[in-house]
Amino acid sequence: MSSAKSKKVTITLKSISDSGHGAPDIMELITEGTYKPVKLGNADGWEISYEDSEATGFAGSTTTVTCIGDELASMRRSGSADSHLVIEKDRRHHCHYGTEYGDMLLGISASRIINRLSEEGGVLYFKYTIDINSAFVSENEIYFEVSFD
Repeated sequence: MSSAKSKKVTITLKSISDSGHGAPDIMELITEGTYKPVKLGNADGWEISYEDSEATGFAGSTTTVTCIGDELASMRRSGSADSHLVIEKDRRHHCHYGTEYGDMLLGISASRIINRLSEEGGVLYFKYTIDINSAFVSENEIYFEVSFD
């Protein structure tokens, strides 16, 4: 990945998690973070990074989201709870997910990634399902909006 200089940005995050049992869980957050271009092999992409808080349930951690085109994204959390989710359109990945209670292996299958990130900021959206041992856990949507102060 590239060593381009990070720029400070405002990140608006909305996360929707629907287990199919009752109302979906919705989390909205506006926070400061960093944003920079990255390179993965020959592909260009973007990296969004922010400090987690009590609002996300992972205070003391940093989340970094990397997206390459409309096919591949990853979310890496490090700090109080480490995890790494790979979100690739039409492909299932086994991913490490850490919590304060312990670690687990999740199946992540993305159905949609929309990447409208550029030098001016923009929007990133992905929709994916989570399973444990092939048993459905939830359908998830995450929206990121990146804007310069």
